[in-house]
Amino acid sequence: MSPVLIRGNLTVLREFDAGDLDGMLAIAGDDRVTRWLSFDSRDRDQVKTMLDGILERATIQPRTEYYLAIAFPADDRQVVGFARLGLTGVKSCKLGYAVAYDAQNRGYATDACRALAGFGFRELGLHRVSLAIDPDNEASIRVAKRLGCTYEGRIRDHVFTNGAWRDSNLYSVLEHEWPSLRL
Repeated sequence: MSPVLIRGNLTVLREFDAGDLDGMLAIAGDDRVTRWLSFDSRDRDQVKTMLDGILERATIQPRTEYYLAIAFPADDRQVVGFARLGLTGVKSCKLGYAVAYDAQNRGYATDACRALAGFGFRELGLHRVSLAIDPDNEASIRVAKRLGCTYEGRIRDHVFTNGAWRDSNLYSVLEHEWPSLRL
């Protein structure tokens, strides 16, 4: 498969490249953003290692991960977030995402996740997309609901981040529930 480029209404998702280090650092190095993620804030060297891994995994065939930069259609070089489909099991994936603190609450996460999940259902033939969300992350829970996800339950002590174990709420949407695939 050639490099992935997915257009939403507000955002564009594209493959990361080595020049995206500063944009990724602004997200993965910001405690205000990572407090909701499954990893702690990272310094520049750690983000470089993270980005190198993303670039390497993008070349693996068959591809098991789509870790894409969220940018704007008018300037796809400015990284304002990332979204990831991690393929797991048979026709299923985990969806994760983050948006830079200054770009939050503007619909970018919902738009990017809708575009990426749609790509997963249409292009990858997925049956199920799931999201694990911090129970206190009301903004992300709203994103899941806007995607049409169903709350499935709570995963106890799911991730260790910021020095403590944290639960996650599990949400999912199935292919027959995805609006653009309904007949």
